[in-house]
Amino acid sequence: MPLSTQSLRDRSAVGRFPMVTFGFGEDTEEEKEASEEDNSEQGNAGQTWLRKICPCCCPQRDDVDITDTLITVTDDLDKETDDKKPDAGDCELDELLLNVKSIDLMKGKSGENRTQHHTDLYQSDAFIIRRGQNFHMWITLSRPFDPSTDKLHLDLKTGPLPTVSKGTHVIVPLVEELEGNRWEASIVSQDDKRMKLSVNSLSTALIGRYQIIVETHCANGQAVSTHDPANDILMLFNPWCEDDTVFMDAEDERQEYVLNDIGKIYYGTMDQIGVRTWDYGQFQDGILAACIFVLEKSGTPPSGWGDPINVVRVVSAMINSPDDLGVVEGDWSGNYSAGTSPTVWSGSVEILKEYHKNNGNPVKYGQCWVFAGVFTTVLRCLGIPGRTVTNFSSAHDTDVSLTTDVYLDESLEPMELLNADSIWNFHVWNDAWMARPDLPAGNGGWQAVDATPQETSQGTFRCGPASLTAIRNGQVFLKHDIPFVFAEVNSDKIYWQKNTDGTFSQIYSEKKVVGHFISTKAVGTDERMDITHLYKHPEGTEMERIAVETACSYGSKAEAYTYTKSQDVSVEVTMDGEGPKMGEDAELKIILRNSSSEERKLILHSQVAVMYYTGVHKATVKKDTTDLDLMPNEEKHLEWTMEYKDYKDQLVDQAALMLTLTGRVKETQQVLATQFNFRLRTPDLILKPIGKSGGRREDGSGDFLYKPTNTGVESCDIPCGRTGPPYRSKDSLRRYWQSCHRVTD
Repeated sequence: MPLSTQSLRDRSAVGRFPMVTFGFGEDTEEEKEASEEDNSEQGNAGQTWLRKICPCCCPQRDDVDITDTLITVTDDLDKETDDKKPDAGDCELDELLLNVKSIDLMKGKSGENRTQHHTDLYQSDAFIIRRGQNFHMWITLSRPFDPSTDKLHLDLKTGPLPTVSKGTHVIVPLVEELEGNRWEASIVSQDDKRMKLSVNSLSTALIGRYQIIVETHCANGQAVSTHDPANDILMLFNPWCEDDTVFMDAEDERQEYVLNDIGKIYYGTMDQIGVRTWDYGQFQDGILAACIFVLEKSGTPPSGWGDPINVVRVVSAMINSPDDLGVVEGDWSGNYSAGTSPTVWSGSVEILKEYHKNNGNPVKYGQCWVFAGVFTTVLRCLGIPGRTVTNFSSAHDTDVSLTTDVYLDESLEPMELLNADSIWNFHVWNDAWMARPDLPAGNGGWQAVDATPQETSQGTFRCGPASLTAIRNGQVFLKHDIPFVFAEVNSDKIYWQKNTDGTFSQIYSEKKVVGHFISTKAVGTDERMDITHLYKHPEGTEMERIAVETACSYGSKAEAYTYTKSQDVSVEVTMDGEGPKMGEDAELKIILRNSSSEERKLILHSQVAVMYYTGVHKATVKKDTTDLDLMPNEEKHLEWTMEYKDYKDQLVDQAALMLTLTGRVKETQQVLATQFNFRLRTPDLILKPIGKSGGRREDGSGDFLYKPTNTGVESCDIPCGRTGPPYRSKDSLRRYWQSCHRVTD
């Protein structure tokens, strides 16, 4: 049976492809003639159009069959679309345009852009610059640029929906001279088809990733370069730029709080301060990409990424996981079998890389120092000066009373169900440096920010930025989260006793139990720097009391400060030396003082509990009651001992304990109350290095030795008592010890 065909007109109604036949019957002669007539007109029209645009692609052919012409035109169009992508210079029209052949951002780590922008330490081949500062780039064009007839501008876009009005689409004009503090570009030099531009960015520009293209205009039309991801711009905050709100004027502080990638984090108790080395690693390969991923993962609009206030608030929420599947999942249970124990981490790099690699799946597990260490990495990586801060005897206020409340029953026993407030042995957060134009003058500088999920702020687990100046002066009515941070460092401890009618009466207050030895690493050294004076006035001074009363007048228990009953008996707990060791009996000293001229009799209740370092109660291990007599003006010292057998099966992370003393003076009904936190020290571990590695001291007096150990801790042969953080490479380890001991290769 001969193959049947269908007219083109009929076939177009059936399928997309004219060559497909379906055997629906023969065409009539009239249909054939009509079809040939239509196709002839369409084919000739297509050829005529192509000849006008590009004669070389479609020469005139008068001796070709109409049907063949149609097929040829169709094939040519397909070939033009599929095989020959538009390429500058292919056609005469393109040759007349001013096309961009290449863009060179001069992004080498040792080049002038990276070194002048202080981004040469980033182990990345990306183009990393800081806002408010100019950079240079080369553009190669299809012909020399003529300023009298040609125009050129840069297009920068960031975020999913770039918009000029929101600053996410930036048009950078070409100007004759740079004026500064605006987006602009000028020609520095020109070499035939190549020209060098100096580009200046706005000091309030959004940080993050920008796509860059070049758009040209000439008499023959407009040309736009193709976006190349390798030329994306990574924009950071600029502490070296006076117009940037994160500007820091001291170079040694910039070196410490922006460029230093190794730090110290303090822990323990106010009487037993320990220290661990932390590898921030903000310049390691992949960390900047991970930090930008954290911002993108937050879902916040990039239009707000130019304000460090917004950025640190977003990062504060994104470091923890409860609300938004942030970087680190917190766990204080003591069971870390499903992840990594918080005490194992010694740096931020592995955590951030794992989070980025797993597309935003929280890393298990962290506690306050882990949240703070990662936060410092992100701050410094993005260009915001930041530091890790530890507060000893850190209060956790749960009811916005700005006091730490302790509830006792009729027998002066703690009521655990009501005692939601707690005092952590230590708590680690961050300071970030920035101006605060949103607050009254004088509140700029260091701002407290905290990523540990304790209480929500506007419905999200985050904290800050809270001005240290406002905290110091008790100005809790200013934003953000100043009441919470104030209570952490300067709240009074109020004791409440239950009455027979179910109400509670204030029976005692302690004014110096919260916020001690607030610590951070010193600038340029490995020493601990006490910054308590930045957070609060000296304890007991008139200014400190005014700040407390000012703050608490805005709290939920303002009436607590109407209590002014006199006191003549005091109690204090002290500890000899560095304190008790694990595995031994714990010994403390209780000091009672009677400042009156009369004899005093009292009953003293003691209770010791095993605590998590956050101040959360785990178990009571010992209780005792003692009757005491104090002669006029007598000071009595009592030895208090807890045997090893009483606590050995109850200890948790950090080996923290708390002694609570309460009592009542029979003659005056004065109430005594105090709590003393301490921890059991673990045995010291001394590591000795093995082998040599090729460094020497500057004076040439001896070899400089170091070697990584299986425990992940490094040491050197110089008797300084220091151990370094675990590093991934021998080179980074050498750099650490060279900076530590001023040695040279």
